[in-house]
Amino acid sequence: MEYMIWIWLGAAVVFGILEAMTAGLISVWFVAGAVAAMVAAILEAGVMVQAGVFIVVSALALALTRPLVRRWTKTRTVATNADRVLGQMAKVTEAVDNDNSMGAVYVDGKTWSARSSDGSVIPVGTRVQVERMEGVKLFVRVCEKKEETAV
Repeated sequence: MEYMIWIWLGAAVVFGILEAMTAGLISVWFVAGAVAAMVAAILEAGVMVQAGVFIVVSALALALTRPLVRRWTKTRTVATNADRVLGQMAKVTEAVDNDNSMGAVYVDGKTWSARSSDGSVIPVGTRVQVERMEGVKLFVRVCEKKEETAV
C-alpha cells in the first residue's frame, strides 16, 4: 500500500498545478484533501479510509474557506460619470443590429456603441432611450418614431 502515498502526492501536485493555472480558487481544497489522504496512507489506513479522508477534508476546506475567499476577492465597483446617460434619450447614428454587432447612438455629446435591448433592428435617426450599460455598450429601446432632426 506504499504506492498510495505516491498516488496522493501526485494528486496533490496535479491539483496544485491546476490551481496555479486558474485565476480563481478552483482546486486548492483538493490539494488539502490529497495531503490529508496521503497522511492517512502513511499511517497505513485502508484505501476506503483514505478516500473518505480526502472527501471530508476537501469538503471541510471548501466550506470553511470559501466565504472568506469570496469576501477578500470581491470586486469593488468604482463609480464613474459614464452611468449618467442611463435613462437619457439618444439618437441612432448607425443602425442598431445585434445580429451583426453593429450600432451607435449619440447621447450626452458622445457617440456610443449600442445594442437593442429587445433584439430588434433600429434604423438611423430613431429616438431611443438608454436602458442599461454593459462595458462600453449602451442597450437602448425605441421611444418614438423616426425623427429627422439632430440631437
